[in-house]
Formats: sequence, C-alpha cells, structure tokens
Amino acid sequence: MFFATAHNHPSPLTPPSPSPYETCSQGHSTALNLPTSEGGRICLVCLSNLISNQKSPTIHVSYALSQLSQALIQPQFLHSFITFHSHFLISPLVNSLSAFHDAAIAAQIVDLVLRMCDAAKDDQVYGEFVAKVSDRLSSYSLAFSCQQLQILHCLGVLLDLQISNPHAYVKDKPALVFNLITGLQLPSEEIQGEILFVLYKMSLLQDRDKDNNFAEVLYANHAKLLHLSLEVLMKTQSDDVRLNCIALLTVFAFRGWFDNTCINDVKHSFESENLMQTTEQTTNRCPLITLFAEAVKGPLLSSDSQVQVATLDLIFLVLSWKDGTGEEIQVLVEENIADYVFEILRLSGCKDPLVNSCIQVLDLLSTAEQAFRQRLAVGFATLIPILHYVAEVPFHLAQIQSLKLVGNCLSKCPGIVSRSDVEEISIIMTGMLKKQTDGESGILPETFNLACTLLVSLMKSSSSCGALSLSLLHDASINAVLTCLSNYDKHPDQLLHSLYLLKETFTYSREENLSEPIKLDLGHGIIDVCQKHILPWFMTAINDIEEEDVILGVIETFHSILLQISDTEIKMFAEILVSSSWFSLLLGCLGSFPSESMKLMVYLIFSSIVDVLLLEDGGQPIRDAACHLPSDPIDLLFLLGQKSSHDIQLFSCQSAVLLIFYISSLYDDRLADDKMVLASLEQFILLNGTDFLYGISTSVTIDIIINLYGLYRGFAKRSYQVPYSPEAERILFHLLADKEWDLLSLKIHFTSLKWLFQQEKIFKLLSEQMLNLSRCNSLRGSSITVYGKDRLYVDVKSIAELIMSGENFGPMLLVCLFGELTEQDDQEDDIISVVHTITDIIEFLPAASDQLCVHGIAGPICNIYSHERYSSLPDLFMDTSNLVISVLCSVQSKSLSDDEAWVTIAIKLMDYLISTTKTDCWPQENIMVISILALVLHHSTNQALIETSKIILLSTPLASIIKQTISEACSKGPALVDHDDGTKSGDALRVLLLLMFFSLRSLPAVLPGMTETHNLLEDDNEEQPIPYISLNCRDFCKLLHFGCPPIKLVSSYCLLALFNRISDHGRRKPDGLNIRRGSLLSIMAILEGLTFSSDVRISLNCSLCLSMLIDWKGLDGKELAAESNIWCRMMVEELVISLAVPRLASTFIMIHHKPAIQVAVALLRLKETPQWMASVLDDSSLTAIIQNISIGNVNRELVLLFRELLNSGYLKAENIASLNRVFQACRKHLYVDEVQNDNSKEQEKAVAVSKGLGEVCEFLFNLMSSLSSHDGLGSLLSTNEGLLAEIDLFSKCLMDED
Repeated sequence: MFFATAHNHPSPLTPPSPSPYETCSQGHSTALNLPTSEGGRICLVCLSNLISNQKSPTIHVSYALSQLSQALIQPQFLHSFITFHSHFLISPLVNSLSAFHDAAIAAQIVDLVLRMCDAAKDDQVYGEFVAKVSDRLSSYSLAFSCQQLQILHCLGVLLDLQISNPHAYVKDKPALVFNLITGLQLPSEEIQGEILFVLYKMSLLQDRDKDNNFAEVLYANHAKLLHLSLEVLMKTQSDDVRLNCIALLTVFAFRGWFDNTCINDVKHSFESENLMQTTEQTTNRCPLITLFAEAVKGPLLSSDSQVQVATLDLIFLVLSWKDGTGEEIQVLVEENIADYVFEILRLSGCKDPLVNSCIQVLDLLSTAEQAFRQRLAVGFATLIPILHYVAEVPFHLAQIQSLKLVGNCLSKCPGIVSRSDVEEISIIMTGMLKKQTDGESGILPETFNLACTLLVSLMKSSSSCGALSLSLLHDASINAVLTCLSNYDKHPDQLLHSLYLLKETFTYSREENLSEPIKLDLGHGIIDVCQKHILPWFMTAINDIEEEDVILGVIETFHSILLQISDTEIKMFAEILVSSSWFSLLLGCLGSFPSESMKLMVYLIFSSIVDVLLLEDGGQPIRDAACHLPSDPIDLLFLLGQKSSHDIQLFSCQSAVLLIFYISSLYDDRLADDKMVLASLEQFILLNGTDFLYGISTSVTIDIIINLYGLYRGFAKRSYQVPYSPEAERILFHLLADKEWDLLSLKIHFTSLKWLFQQEKIFKLLSEQMLNLSRCNSLRGSSITVYGKDRLYVDVKSIAELIMSGENFGPMLLVCLFGELTEQDDQEDDIISVVHTITDIIEFLPAASDQLCVHGIAGPICNIYSHERYSSLPDLFMDTSNLVISVLCSVQSKSLSDDEAWVTIAIKLMDYLISTTKTDCWPQENIMVISILALVLHHSTNQALIETSKIILLSTPLASIIKQTISEACSKGPALVDHDDGTKSGDALRVLLLLMFFSLRSLPAVLPGMTETHNLLEDDNEEQPIPYISLNCRDFCKLLHFGCPPIKLVSSYCLLALFNRISDHGRRKPDGLNIRRGSLLSIMAILEGLTFSSDVRISLNCSLCLSMLIDWKGLDGKELAAESNIWCRMMVEELVISLAVPRLASTFIMIHHKPAIQVAVALLRLKETPQWMASVLDDSSLTAIIQNISIGNVNRELVLLFRELLNSGYLKAENIASLNRVFQACRKHLYVDEVQNDNSKEQEKAVAVSKGLGEVCEFLFNLMSSLSSHDGLGSLLSTNEGLLAEIDLFSKCLMDED
C-alpha cells in the first residue's frame, strides 16, 4: 500500500512518533514517505500511482484522496509536503481528473488543488496547475464527457482564485478560446455553464492586467462569443447557466461589444460600396438586438429573483451604452420586453433590488415614446403601489424614475388614469412633500422637483375633478414654498418648481366646483404666503438672485393670482405689491436681466395690477405697448416729451407710461426724480394739449394727467424750490373747464387732491365736483371703501381728511356750496345730499366740525330753519337737525362763534317746539330740538354761545312746557314707573331732564349772580326773582321716588347738580344759606332711602346730596344729623361689617360701598361727630378693615375715609403704619402699570356721534355722567390719577400730624 500504520499499540493519549526515515511496503524512497500526526505514513509515490491508474478501484482512490486531504490539515505534514513535494502530485491530480468518471473523486481532487494552491507560498504551484489544466483543454476538442467537464470546472475554480496572473501560464490561448467556443455549441447545459464561467473569468482578466493577450484573443472572437452566448441564454432552462451567461454578457456590455459586434459583422460580411455597407449595417443591427430580446425573455420569467435582477441589469447596461441608439430600445419595446418587466414588477411584492432594476429598465424603455405608450398604459396600475413603496423609503434609488414614469402616463395617456388613481397619487405626492417640509430628509432635490411637477399634472388631468384633496394640495404647496425659501442657497432650482405648484394650486382651487367659502379660504392661504413670505424674501434677496428664471417664477406666480376674478383679497394683494415699491423693484430687475421675456413679463404684471386696482381692462394700454416700451424709467419719461398727434404707436406708449407712473406714484413708489417727472408731464401737456382739447385723447388719460400733475405739483410745493410752467398749468385748467372732468372716477393721491383744492382758479369746478360727490354719497349711502393711507377714491372720508389737513379751500368750498343751495329755491334734493355728506364727514372725523364752524356752517343751517318751505319739509328738518346735533356733539367750544346765526337757529327751533309740542305727545323732531338746546347750553359752560344760551334759559314758553310736562309726570305718582325708555313719554321726560341738567350747569356761566338756586328747595308757591328754566327740588324728588330706573338716574344727576350750585351759592354768601328746616326733611327722607339703591350711580348721587345737606353752612348740622341718625348709623354699621369680614372686601364690594363712605366722611367732618361713631368705628373694627385692604381693592373713596379717620383721631399708630405701607405699595403699582383713565372712555363716547335719536340721548347721558364726575364738592374721580392724589393727601396729613 501507499501508506502504512504502526503495529504496536501506544497509549491513546500519546501516539508514538514514527521514525522519520521509513520506507513503504513497496520500498519507495523514504523521503517521499511522509508521516502523519495519527502515527501513519503517506507514500506520495504510491498515491501518485494509485490516482493515475484508471483501473484503480474508485473506492480506494476516494479513500486515499480523503486521507491526503485530512493530512494536509495537519501543520507538520502540510509544511513538509508544501516545502519539499508540492509539485510532485500536480500532474497525477490533473491526470486523475480525466481518468475517472466519478464526480465525487473529481470534487475531492479540485478541493486538494485549491488547498495546495492556497498553502503554497509562491505562485508556482498555482501556475503549474493552470498550465496543466489549460494544456489539456487546448490540446483537443471538447466532447460531451464527464472528464472534460471536471477539467473545465477545475480551470474555472483556478481562475476564480484570482492569484497572480493566470494568463501567463496558459501557453496556447487561441486554441483554448477556440475549444471553448466550440464547446459552447455542444448540447450539454453543464458544459455550457462551465465554459461560460471560464470565459467570464478570462474576460475579467482584461480588467486586472492590460498586458495580457487574452483580451486580444477574446476580442478577435467577440462577435461569435456574443452570438453563441445569447443563443445559450435563449435556449437554456438552467438558472445556473443563465447566471453565468448573464455575467459574461454583462462584461461584454461593459466593453461595448454589443454595438461593435454589429458594426464589425457588417464590415466583414459585405464588401461593397459605402452606401451599400451603410444600408446593410442598418438592416443587420436589428438581428442582434432581436436575438438579445429573445434571449432575455427566459431569464425574465425565471423564478429566481437573482436571475431576474441580473437580466434586468444587463438590459439596462446594453441600452444605456454610449454608442447605443434609440433603435435598440424600439426593438426591445416591440418585442414586449416592457410587458415582461411590468409583470416582474407586479409580482415583486415591492421588494428591492427587483424594484430598482425594473424601474430603471422601464425608464430607459420609455424613451421609445410611441412604442412604449401602449405598454405604459397597460402597466400603469402596477406603478402605483411601487410609487407608494418608494415614496416611503428615504432616498430610494427608484424614486426619480418612478415619478417620471407616472408623469409620462399622465401626459401621454391621460385617459388611462382613473379618478381613484389621481386621488391615490396625489396623497402619495403630498405625503412626500410633507416629509420634506417637516424636516424628514427623505427625497433628493430632483425627486422634490418631480413631485411638484407630478402634482401639477394631476391637477391638469381630466380625471382630477373632485378627486384631489384641496386642503392637502393647499398645505403641500404652501409648505413646499416655505421650505424652498429657507433652503434657497442650497437648492435654488427647487423654488421654481414649488412656485409652479403654488400657482397651479391657486388656479385649480378657483376653477374647482367648490362652495365660495372654501374657495376663499384656500385662496386666502395662498395669497397670505405670497404676501407675508414670498414677497418679503424676494425684496430681500433680489440683489443676490443670479437666475433669471427664479425672478420670472415669482413674477408669474403673483401674476396668476392677479389674473383671477377680482375680489377684495386680490385687490388688497395688489395694493400690498404696489405699496412695496413693486414697480421700482421690477424695473430694477430689467436693468440686471434685460431679456425680452423679462421685459414682457414685467409690463404684463404691471397691466394686471392696473386692471385690479383701477378698472377692468384698464391696463390694456400697457399690454398693447409692452413690446415697444423701454426698460429704463428715464427712457419712459423721454417718451412723454414727444408730440404724438399723428403717431398712434407713440400715443399708445405714452398712455402706458402715464398709467405706470400714475399707479406707482399713487402708492408712493417714485420711479424717477420728482423734478424730472414734473418736467416731462409739463412737456407732454405743452406739446399735446391741443389734442386733448379736440378730443383725440381719452377721458381716462386726461384724468390720469390731472392726478399726476397735481401730485407732483404738490410734491414741488413742499420743497418751495421746484420751478413749474404756468403755461402748462393754464392749459390743464382750461382742459378741465372744457371737458367733463370727473374727480370721482379714479383713485387720487391725497397730495394731488389737496393741491387741487388749493387752486382758487378752479373753485367753481371743485364746487361742482363736491356737489357730484354729495349726490353719489346719497345714492350709495355712507359706505366707504378705503385702500390705504394717501391712496383713495374721492369720497366722504377723503374730503374729511382734506378738511382736517388745513391749508386748502375744502371746508370753505363745502360751506359755500351749502350756503348757495340754501339761498336758492327748489334745491331740497341737493341740500339733503350736502347735509348727508357733511354729517358723514363729521361722523368719520368729528374734529372736522371745528373747521366747518370756523367757516360759518351755522349760516346755511340758519337759512334752512328760516326758509318757509325748507323748514316745513319733515325729511329736510330731521336731516338738518341731525347735522346740528353732529356739529354740536363734535365741535370744540372755542370754534363756535356766538353770532346771529346760532341765535336765530335757537329761536326757530324753540318756535317750532312751542308750536308743535303737546304734553301728551312728543314726536321725534321735538326730542331732537330739546337735544340741540341741551348741547347749546353745554357749550355755554365753556363760554361759547352765551347769547344763544341766554335766550334758551330765559324762554318763558319753553320753561312753561318743561314745567307742565314734569308736573304731569309727577302727578302720576306710582304709575310713573310705566313711563320707561322706549315710550314716547319716557323718552321726552328723559331728554327734558337732561335739558334741566345742562341748564343748571349753564346758569352760572350765562346768568352769573342773577339766580337764587337755593329757592328751588322751597315750596312751589314761592316765585323766583328772575324767571328761567328750572324745576323745584320736590319735583326731582318725586321723579326719584316714583320714576323708572333711567328717570331715577337722570333725576339723581340733576339733583346733584342743583345741590352743587346751592353749595357754591352758600360758600359765596357771607351769612350762608337761609333754608327752612322743614323744607329739607322730605328731601332727606327720599335721599336716605335711595342711598340703598341697587344702581350704585343713583346711590352714590343721593349719598353725595345727603352729605352736602349735612355739611351746609347756616343749617343746624347737628339737628339734621339727629334727624337722619337712624339711617346714617345703619349705613355706617353695614359699611363697617362688610369691610371687616375677611375675604369679602373685594373690588366689587368696595365700589358698592362708595355711597356709605361718602355719608361716613360727611359725618366725620361735622364739628360734633355723633357719639355712636366711636362705638361703630372702634379699634377692632378698624383693625379688621385694614387687614382686608390690599393693592387690588384700594380706591379713592376708601383712602378718603381713612384720611378723615386720621384727622378725627380714630386711627392708632400701628393702623397708620399698616395703611401707609399698603398705600405706598399701591402708589408703586400704579406708577409701574400703564395708566388707564376711565375718563378716556367717556371722551371716546363723547366723540363718537351717531345719527339715531337713541344714540343722541345716550351721548347726552354719557356727557352728563362725565361732567358730574368732575364737579366741585362731589368729585368722584375713579381713575388712577384720583387715587394717587388722595394717597398724596393722606401722606400730607401724616406729615402735618408729625
């Protein structure tokens, strides 16, 4: 045998070491008899003889090879074998591959070959094996046999090791390649598979070593190899063979052999003329690609996904080679390869890498548009789930191609896409954009752009109606734009696509059949993002934008919005654009990007802005002249300086220029220097004035010239140094006189309007315009549309602002127009229009009444009341009276002049009142007259309208009407409570009491020292020394007792005003007041009862009156206090209990105890304080009250109470210290916080004048309340200032005491 085993039996743990020099049983050399670690030996000579002999039993050969394989694992044996005998077995092993027909033995031999090559330290063993094996394959033709199959396999394995350069050991490369090519034609799939693998490995050697001549040999036979490989691929059913074949073909494709093969075949097959060669080349390219198409169908249908992926990658590689043409793609599509790919995609289960390979092949096939269209339509349904899958995977390789394919179907096969498909795709796309905008990095920039484009295609699809979620589109488009704005520096091209999406979403939302509120809501969101984000970004980044397309994209987006049906929101958007110097901005862009497309787009959006802001098609002149207009504003002005009477094109350009400068200047966007613009306008007027006079120019152009000229003349007037042309001004004014000028037709800048109203030369024309304004105002009411500061149509508000601005003839013109109409007969309609207009002016700007009064508006009003016919017209009388009320409610007293006009007005109104009043019937006209008289008396307290007020106060008939009406009301007794607001008698009674209040306040100013108001406390039978409007105190008390709540309240204010006047009179008389005690007892009883009224205002007024009764000099205060002892004590006790209870001393409680505090203060101020005060205000009660006081509930009355307690000695040192801490903290709090004056609210009410009669009475009531809160002894300051003043007085008392 070739190996021997030991005959002794050593210990199993320590096998005996064999002698290193022993011969085998055949007596072979001991050097070739190698020991193993198990104690045996392997004779290499015996082994070689055994495996080389074809007659050796295969079981022995297999056993011997396995023993050698096991021995090679042992390091000692391996080292000895490789070092000294590595080449000994090379030839026997190679021979044995062809000697035995046993696959298992062949596998063992190949394994031994690999181990020996791997263990050898140099490449000689590997090279000798390659040489031996390749020699065998090169020496004879291959036939179907197991031995040659094993040889092929062994060569493939050796080449796969990639050790050194195997090509160097192949002696006859052409013969080897020839035999391999021959073997490919054999019917055995196993041999074909092995040959293909060997060829694949050989072809890869070209990439590893450029110097090997394998490349030349393979290239010389590449055409045949390519055809044979494709035939094998087409015919084989083995996936292993397919993989090897596809791998080889892939290498060929990388080298461009597919294209070269076709060309070379043509050249070698035909030797004819060039034309014939070209023709045949064209016809012979197709068979190869057709064969390729047929060959790949089988692998595409394979159940092995690896084969499918490799085949798809091969197709992609072949079609994408640089020398390839669309002809090959066309053939593959016609051979239905696209259908195979779609089927693979359908069955792929959305798994990579099948998805990637399929999509990239379909993307290439789609370039054959005509042929691919039908296949795409059939396979479109397969793409939607794939699109959903790749959209969910961040940065998926197939995202871009998938979007392209879907987009191609939408554009090329629109009828294939169903409504459900549109809905599903839109959800996928909006989801992708949402991930991007939410900060989830999931798509590439190109993918983002394609997603935006695809959504736009969906919106334009015929199946999109009702299928798209507008809310999703709205959010996606807006968020996409916002994201692109923030990332513009990184991906500037994305902004264009997002703007395109935003624009189309806005258009789609307007075209979609939606309800109007939904449309408005969606449109509002898009306009809002344009207004608040895109426009500010554009204005900031305009100088840094280098791409013209980006600027055009922004302009087109804004333009698409302006093109929609004009509504308020779009008008506001246009206003914001122009207010942001949009015209200057875009004209500046023309300087940086002077392309024709940019210029046309700029002038196009200018024209659309004019359409929106002026009138429909108002921007048509700009559109007509856009091609001929220059880009520079200076050049635009140059056009104005030309004579255009016979040049229609020039006139069109001039009209466009005037429109551009008109709209821009209207919104304070100066396109050029003011002097240059004014000079150009004057030149235009001087050269073309004749054309205007003869009607060549349109009326709109004339109005624009007037507005522009007035604007820049107004600007020039501000600088006082800009010269102007008197001749141009003369021509313009002459033009206004000859043409039908309508100041109301177009918007006008306020500066222009003011300049026009400063021109005395056109006073009559302006008067006519004011009359037109009044007529229009009466027709449409007082609804005013204002578009921004200094930019408006001429309306009531603009005239009101004009009057307030001063330095113009506005108020004079309006008053003169009013006066002229009242002096003419049969002008009642125009008079009513003017009256309404003036009333509206005062309603919008109450301060305008000062200017109107200064310019004598009382005269025209007097004319109406004095006119026999006009004064008898009910509507005119009511409107005029309403105007008088508006004037008197709004005007400052210093602006009123006590002339005969106001006196006449008062007399006429009182005559009307006396002649129409019945005690049981008070029409609205009479109530308005009473209100006017009350307002006149109010102004007399400010030393205005004194004579007019004197006539009112001394009117005996008026006093009689008032007294009779009040007496009848008082006689009703308890039934008086039914005469509430809303009833005619209740309204009349209330307004008469208001008149009484203002008359009581007016008396000292109008009739100083001539009235004895204290006599009003006496009985009714005593007559007054001087007759004037007045009421007995008992009447007020009756109204207080029996009246409804509004009557009680007004009566309490009147009684308080009367007591204030009596107190003032008593302080001025040295001997005090002389009032009988009996006159006061009933009054005191009423007052005591009403100090507990639920209305704190009534309660407070009555408590102040009661306090004054107690405090009046000349009366027995002690006796009066005794009479009211029970009530006063009850009030003070309730006050102390409420304030001393913990957690009850809230701000609300403090307010409702103000009346009781006033009574307590009055009692503390008496010379002799009631004895019960000390027991009620004891130390424990005061300490409890002080503990409940905090910063939040301190008010002026409470500080006043503690100041009087301090002065009266009721407070201890610790109480004073506690109070002082709280008051100082309150002072600090008031200084830190923003001061909120309650009286500012009252003043706002006094300014806001309305037309209704109820509102007028409410105004008089609020005026009465505000005036009463600032009167002398009864100072009820509830503001922070009043509280601070009272705290200062408390601190001063502390210092005086110290």
